[in-house]
Amino acid sequence: MTRQFPVGKVPAEWIEGLWRRHALDDPSVIIGPGVGLDVAVVDLGDVYLVAKTDPITFATDRIGWYAVHVCANDVACSGARPEWFLATLLLPEGQAGEAQVETIFDGIQQACSSIGASWVGGHTEVTRGIDRPIVIGSLFGRVAKDALVTSAGARAGDHLYLAGMIPIEATAILAHDFAERLADDFNPAFLERCRRLLFDPGISVLAPAQLALQSGGVHAMHDPTEGGLATGLWELAQASAVDLEVEAEAIPLLPEGRALCQHFGLDPLATIASGALLISLDPTAAPGLEELFERSQRHLQAIGRVVAGEGRVYLTEAGSRRRLEPPPRDEIARLFA
Repeated sequence: MTRQFPVGKVPAEWIEGLWRRHALDDPSVIIGPGVGLDVAVVDLGDVYLVAKTDPITFATDRIGWYAVHVCANDVACSGARPEWFLATLLLPEGQAGEAQVETIFDGIQQACSSIGASWVGGHTEVTRGIDRPIVIGSLFGRVAKDALVTSAGARAGDHLYLAGMIPIEATAILAHDFAERLADDFNPAFLERCRRLLFDPGISVLAPAQLALQSGGVHAMHDPTEGGLATGLWELAQASAVDLEVEAEAIPLLPEGRALCQHFGLDPLATIASGALLISLDPTAAPGLEELFERSQRHLQAIGRVVAGEGRVYLTEAGSRRRLEPPPRDEIARLFA
Protein backbone atom coordinates (compact mmCIF):
# COMPACT_ATOMS: atom_id res chain seq x y z
CA MET A 1 0.00 0.00 0.00
CA THR A 2 1.42 3.37 -0.98
CA ARG A 3 1.79 6.20 1.51
CA GLN A 4 -1.11 8.64 1.76
CA PHE A 5 -0.46 12.33 2.48
CA PRO A 6 -2.65 14.70 4.54
CA VAL A 7 -3.84 18.13 3.38
CA GLY A 8 -0.92 20.55 2.94
CA LYS A 9 2.56 20.34 1.45
CA VAL A 10 3.89 16.92 0.55
CA PRO A 11 6.75 16.13 3.01
CA ALA A 12 9.92 17.88 1.92
CA GLU A 13 12.25 14.94 2.55
CA TRP A 14 10.16 12.71 0.25
CA ILE A 15 9.99 15.30 -2.52
CA GLU A 16 13.75 15.85 -2.23
CA GLY A 17 14.28 12.16 -2.93
CA LEU A 18 12.21 12.46 -6.10
CA TRP A 19 14.23 15.45 -7.29
CA ARG A 20 17.43 13.46 -6.84
CA ARG A 21 15.98 10.81 -9.13
CA HIS A 22 15.24 13.46 -11.76
CA ALA A 23 18.49 15.40 -11.60
CA LEU A 24 18.99 18.34 -13.94
CA ASP A 25 21.59 18.28 -16.68
CA ASP A 26 21.50 21.90 -17.85
CA PRO A 27 24.44 24.21 -17.08
CA SER A 28 22.27 27.29 -17.60
CA VAL A 29 20.20 26.41 -14.52
CA ILE A 30 21.90 28.20 -11.63
CA ILE A 31 19.29 27.22 -9.02
CA GLY A 32 16.94 24.29 -9.52
CA PRO A 33 14.54 22.50 -7.18
CA GLY A 34 15.48 21.96 -3.55
CA VAL A 35 14.21 22.27 0.01
CA GLY A 36 13.92 25.93 0.96
CA LEU A 37 14.71 27.08 -2.57
CA ASP A 38 11.51 28.84 -3.65
CA VAL A 39 12.64 30.14 -7.05
CA ALA A 40 14.46 28.78 -10.07
CA VAL A 41 17.30 30.84 -11.52
CA VAL A 42 18.41 30.54 -15.15
CA ASP A 43 21.45 32.16 -16.77
CA LEU A 44 20.36 34.28 -19.75
CA GLY A 45 23.84 35.53 -20.52
CA ASP A 46 23.97 39.09 -19.24
CA VAL A 47 21.42 38.62 -16.42
CA TYR A 48 19.69 35.89 -14.45
CA LEU A 49 16.02 35.04 -14.96
CA VAL A 50 14.20 34.30 -11.69
CA ALA A 51 11.05 32.14 -11.95
CA LYS A 52 8.42 31.29 -9.35
CA THR A 53 5.15 29.34 -9.35
CA ASP A 54 2.61 28.70 -6.61
CA PRO A 55 -1.06 27.64 -6.28
CA ILE A 56 -3.59 29.54 -4.18
CA THR A 57 -6.53 27.66 -2.69
CA PHE A 58 -7.56 29.86 0.27
CA ALA A 59 -9.33 33.26 0.40
CA THR A 60 -11.38 32.68 -2.73
CA ASP A 61 -12.78 36.22 -3.10
CA ARG A 62 -9.22 37.65 -3.30
CA ILE A 63 -7.55 34.65 -4.86
CA GLY A 64 -6.21 36.48 -7.93
CA TRP A 65 -4.69 39.24 -5.82
CA TYR A 66 -3.18 36.61 -3.51
CA ALA A 67 -1.58 34.65 -6.34
CA VAL A 68 0.40 37.65 -7.57
CA HIS A 69 1.72 38.73 -4.17
CA VAL A 70 2.68 35.24 -2.99
CA CYS A 71 4.77 34.70 -6.13
CA ALA A 72 6.18 38.24 -6.00
CA ASN A 73 7.42 37.69 -2.44
CA ASP A 74 9.74 34.87 -3.47
CA VAL A 75 10.98 36.72 -6.53
CA ALA A 76 11.72 39.75 -4.31
CA CYS A 77 13.66 37.56 -1.87
CA SER A 78 16.08 36.75 -4.70
CA GLY A 79 16.87 40.43 -5.25
CA ALA A 80 14.94 40.49 -8.55
CA ARG A 81 12.15 42.84 -9.56
CA PRO A 82 8.83 41.11 -10.40
CA GLU A 83 8.12 41.72 -14.10
CA TRP A 84 5.87 39.18 -15.85
CA PHE A 85 2.95 37.18 -14.43
CA LEU A 86 1.06 34.17 -15.83
CA ALA A 87 -2.07 32.69 -14.26
CA THR A 88 -3.93 29.40 -14.68
CA LEU A 89 -7.50 29.65 -13.35
CA LEU A 90 -9.35 26.43 -12.50
CA LEU A 91 -13.03 27.03 -11.74
CA PRO A 92 -15.48 24.54 -10.17
CA GLU A 93 -18.14 22.99 -12.36
CA GLY A 94 -21.62 24.35 -11.68
CA GLN A 95 -20.39 27.41 -9.77
CA ALA A 96 -18.32 29.43 -12.23
CA GLY A 97 -19.91 32.52 -13.74
CA GLU A 98 -19.00 35.83 -15.31
CA ALA A 99 -18.97 37.78 -12.04
CA GLN A 100 -16.58 35.33 -10.37
CA VAL A 101 -14.13 35.36 -13.27
CA GLU A 102 -14.25 39.15 -13.51
CA THR A 103 -13.48 39.44 -9.78
CA ILE A 104 -10.45 37.16 -10.08
CA PHE A 105 -9.21 38.99 -13.17
CA ASP A 106 -9.63 42.36 -11.45
CA GLY A 107 -7.65 41.12 -8.44
CA ILE A 108 -4.79 39.88 -10.61
CA GLN A 109 -4.60 43.15 -12.50
CA GLN A 110 -4.74 45.29 -9.36
CA ALA A 111 -1.96 43.28 -7.71
CA CYS A 112 0.23 43.35 -10.82
CA SER A 113 -0.20 47.11 -11.10
CA SER A 114 0.72 47.60 -7.44
CA ILE A 115 4.11 45.88 -7.87
CA GLY A 116 4.89 47.12 -11.38
CA ALA A 117 4.52 43.74 -13.08
CA SER A 118 2.73 42.92 -16.35
CA TRP A 119 0.09 40.20 -16.57
CA VAL A 120 1.09 38.55 -19.83
CA GLY A 121 -1.28 35.60 -20.16
CA GLY A 122 -2.34 32.21 -18.85
CA HIS A 123 -5.29 29.83 -19.08
CA THR A 124 -8.86 29.76 -17.71
CA GLU A 125 -11.17 26.75 -17.57
CA VAL A 126 -14.09 25.19 -15.71
CA THR A 127 -13.06 21.77 -14.50
CA ARG A 128 -14.51 18.82 -12.61
CA GLY A 129 -13.38 17.55 -9.24
CA ILE A 130 -12.84 20.81 -7.33
CA ASP A 131 -15.18 22.71 -5.01
CA ARG A 132 -13.52 26.14 -5.09
CA PRO A 133 -11.51 28.25 -7.52
CA ILE A 134 -7.78 27.57 -7.73
CA VAL A 135 -5.26 29.98 -9.23
CA ILE A 136 -1.77 28.80 -10.12
CA GLY A 137 0.47 31.80 -10.59
CA SER A 138 3.88 32.02 -12.25
CA LEU A 139 6.02 35.11 -11.98
CA PHE A 140 9.30 36.02 -13.65
CA GLY A 141 11.87 38.72 -13.03
CA ARG A 142 15.48 39.57 -13.79
CA VAL A 143 18.42 40.27 -11.52
CA ALA A 144 22.01 41.28 -12.15
CA LYS A 145 24.38 38.38 -11.67
CA ASP A 146 26.24 40.09 -8.84
CA ALA A 147 22.99 40.99 -7.06
CA LEU A 148 21.38 37.54 -6.73
CA VAL A 149 20.32 36.58 -3.20
CA THR A 150 19.19 33.07 -2.30
CA SER A 151 17.88 31.29 0.77
CA ALA A 152 21.04 29.16 0.57
CA GLY A 153 23.35 32.07 1.41
CA ALA A 154 23.10 32.34 5.21
CA ARG A 155 26.54 32.17 6.85
CA ALA A 156 27.74 31.29 10.34
CA GLY A 157 28.11 34.53 12.28
CA ASP A 158 25.19 36.28 10.56
CA HIS A 159 22.54 38.08 12.54
CA LEU A 160 19.01 36.79 11.95
CA TYR A 161 16.20 39.35 11.59
CA LEU A 162 12.46 39.16 11.05
CA ALA A 163 10.83 42.03 9.17
CA GLY A 164 7.12 42.28 9.89
CA MET A 165 5.16 40.23 12.41
CA ILE A 166 3.59 36.78 12.49
CA PRO A 167 1.22 35.32 11.58
CA ILE A 168 -0.31 38.07 9.41
CA GLU A 169 -1.72 35.79 6.74
CA ALA A 170 -3.11 33.20 9.14
CA THR A 171 -4.86 35.87 11.18
CA ALA A 172 -6.57 37.31 8.12
CA ILE A 173 -7.61 33.86 6.84
CA LEU A 174 -9.04 32.80 10.20
CA ALA A 175 -11.07 35.99 10.52
CA HIS A 176 -12.30 35.69 6.93
CA ASP A 177 -13.01 31.98 6.51
CA PHE A 178 -14.21 31.20 10.04
CA ALA A 179 -16.11 34.39 10.86
CA GLU A 180 -19.24 32.54 11.98
CA ARG A 181 -17.32 30.37 14.44
CA LEU A 182 -15.62 33.46 15.89
CA ALA A 183 -18.67 35.74 16.11
CA ASP A 184 -19.68 34.69 19.63
CA ASP A 185 -16.25 35.36 21.15
CA PHE A 186 -14.89 38.35 19.20
CA ASN A 187 -16.56 41.63 18.32
CA PRO A 188 -17.11 42.62 14.67
CA ALA A 189 -14.61 45.50 14.79
CA PHE A 190 -11.86 43.15 15.99
CA LEU A 191 -12.59 40.61 13.25
CA GLU A 192 -12.69 43.31 10.59
CA ARG A 193 -9.30 44.58 11.78
CA CYS A 194 -7.96 41.03 11.46
CA ARG A 195 -9.30 40.71 7.93
CA ARG A 196 -7.72 44.04 6.96
CA LEU A 197 -4.29 42.70 7.93
CA LEU A 198 -4.26 41.15 4.47
CA PHE A 199 -3.74 44.68 3.13
CA ASP A 200 -2.42 46.63 6.13
CA PRO A 201 0.38 45.85 6.79
CA GLY A 202 -0.35 43.27 4.07
CA ILE A 203 1.23 40.02 2.93
CA SER A 204 3.68 41.58 0.47
CA VAL A 205 7.37 41.62 1.41
CA LEU A 206 8.51 43.34 -1.78
CA ALA A 207 9.16 46.70 -0.09
CA PRO A 208 11.00 45.32 2.98
CA ALA A 209 13.10 43.03 0.77
CA GLN A 210 14.15 45.95 -1.41
CA LEU A 211 14.83 48.01 1.70
CA ALA A 212 16.98 45.26 3.23
CA LEU A 213 19.10 45.05 0.09
CA GLN A 214 20.06 48.70 0.54
CA SER A 215 21.99 47.74 3.68
CA GLY A 216 24.60 45.99 1.51
CA GLY A 217 25.05 43.06 3.89
CA VAL A 218 22.21 40.65 3.07
CA HIS A 219 23.41 37.07 2.64
CA ALA A 220 19.99 35.37 2.47
CA MET A 221 16.28 36.18 2.58
CA HIS A 222 13.30 33.87 2.92
CA ASP A 223 9.60 34.50 3.46
CA PRO A 224 7.84 32.03 5.77
CA THR A 225 4.59 30.85 4.19
CA GLU A 226 2.88 27.48 4.62
CA GLY A 227 3.99 25.90 7.87
CA GLY A 228 4.64 29.33 9.36
CA LEU A 229 7.80 30.68 10.90
CA ALA A 230 8.84 27.22 12.14
CA THR A 231 8.93 25.87 8.59
CA GLY A 232 10.47 29.07 7.20
CA LEU A 233 13.34 28.88 9.68
CA TRP A 234 13.88 25.19 8.94
CA GLU A 235 13.87 25.79 5.19
CA LEU A 236 16.44 28.57 5.56
CA ALA A 237 18.65 26.35 7.74
CA GLN A 238 18.32 23.41 5.34
CA ALA A 239 19.01 25.46 2.22
CA SER A 240 22.10 27.09 3.76
CA ALA A 241 23.33 24.01 5.66
CA VAL A 242 23.65 26.00 8.90
CA ASP A 243 22.00 25.98 12.31
CA LEU A 244 19.79 28.81 13.57
CA GLU A 245 19.66 29.93 17.19
CA VAL A 246 16.36 31.75 17.81
CA GLU A 247 15.10 33.56 20.92
CA ALA A 248 11.39 32.84 21.41
CA GLU A 249 10.79 36.06 23.36
CA ALA A 250 12.19 38.11 20.46
CA ILE A 251 9.69 36.76 17.92
CA PRO A 252 7.13 39.52 17.19
CA LEU A 253 3.67 37.95 17.50
CA LEU A 254 0.59 39.87 16.41
CA PRO A 255 -1.76 40.20 19.40
CA GLU A 256 -4.70 39.47 17.09
CA GLY A 257 -2.95 36.41 15.70
CA ARG A 258 -2.11 35.13 19.16
CA ALA A 259 -5.77 35.50 20.20
CA LEU A 260 -7.24 33.72 17.17
CA CYS A 261 -4.66 30.93 17.24
CA GLN A 262 -5.36 30.39 20.93
CA HIS A 263 -9.11 30.24 20.21
CA PHE A 264 -8.62 27.41 17.69
CA GLY A 265 -5.77 25.72 19.56
CA LEU A 266 -3.22 26.50 16.84
CA ASP A 267 0.51 27.10 17.23
CA PRO A 268 1.15 30.64 15.89
CA LEU A 269 4.70 29.63 14.92
CA ALA A 270 3.33 26.93 12.62
CA THR A 271 0.57 28.82 10.82
CA ILE A 272 0.86 30.34 7.35
CA ALA A 273 2.84 33.56 7.71
CA SER A 274 3.12 35.55 4.46
CA GLY A 275 3.87 39.17 5.28
CA ALA A 276 7.01 38.42 7.27
CA LEU A 277 10.57 38.26 5.94
CA LEU A 278 13.58 36.42 7.34
CA ILE A 279 16.90 38.20 6.73
CA SER A 280 20.34 36.70 7.33
CA LEU A 281 22.78 39.59 7.54
CA ASP A 282 26.46 40.29 7.94
CA PRO A 283 26.72 41.69 11.49
CA THR A 284 28.71 44.70 10.27
CA ALA A 285 25.65 45.79 8.26
CA ALA A 286 23.21 45.42 11.16
CA PRO A 287 23.24 49.09 12.30
CA GLY A 288 22.56 50.25 8.75
CA LEU A 289 19.70 47.79 8.32
CA GLU A 290 18.08 48.83 11.57
CA GLU A 291 18.39 52.50 10.66
CA LEU A 292 16.80 51.94 7.24
CA PHE A 293 13.79 50.19 8.74
CA GLU A 294 13.44 52.73 11.54
CA ARG A 295 13.42 55.60 9.03
CA SER A 296 10.81 53.85 6.90
CA GLN A 297 8.71 53.03 9.99
CA ARG A 298 8.70 49.32 9.17
CA HIS A 299 8.84 46.69 11.87
CA LEU A 300 12.18 44.87 12.21
CA GLN A 301 13.33 42.60 15.02
CA ALA A 302 16.57 40.71 15.65
CA ILE A 303 15.46 37.18 16.59
CA GLY A 304 18.67 35.18 16.67
CA ARG A 305 21.89 34.22 14.96
CA VAL A 306 23.32 31.82 12.41
CA VAL A 307 25.89 29.26 13.55
CA ALA A 308 27.77 26.43 11.91
CA GLY A 309 25.69 23.29 11.72
CA GLU A 310 23.69 20.87 9.62
CA GLY A 311 20.32 22.50 8.98
CA ARG A 312 18.77 22.56 12.44
CA VAL A 313 16.79 25.21 14.29
CA TYR A 314 16.98 25.72 18.05
CA LEU A 315 14.52 27.79 20.06
CA THR A 316 15.45 29.23 23.46
CA GLU A 317 12.46 29.93 25.67
CA ALA A 318 12.28 30.65 29.41
CA GLY A 319 15.87 29.57 29.84
CA SER A 320 15.49 26.21 28.09
CA ARG A 321 16.67 25.28 24.62
CA ARG A 322 14.82 22.89 22.34
CA ARG A 323 14.94 21.73 18.74
CA LEU A 324 12.28 23.48 16.63
CA GLU A 325 10.97 21.12 13.97
CA PRO A 326 8.78 22.07 11.00
CA PRO A 327 5.17 20.97 11.50
CA PRO A 328 3.94 17.98 9.43
CA ARG A 329 1.39 20.38 7.91
CA ASP A 330 0.29 23.96 8.39
CA GLU A 331 -1.84 24.40 11.48
CA ILE A 332 -4.64 26.05 9.48
CA ALA A 333 -4.85 22.98 7.25
CA ARG A 334 -6.28 21.09 10.23
CA LEU A 335 -9.31 23.39 10.17
CA PHE A 336 -9.92 22.82 6.45
CA ALA A 337 -9.35 19.05 6.53
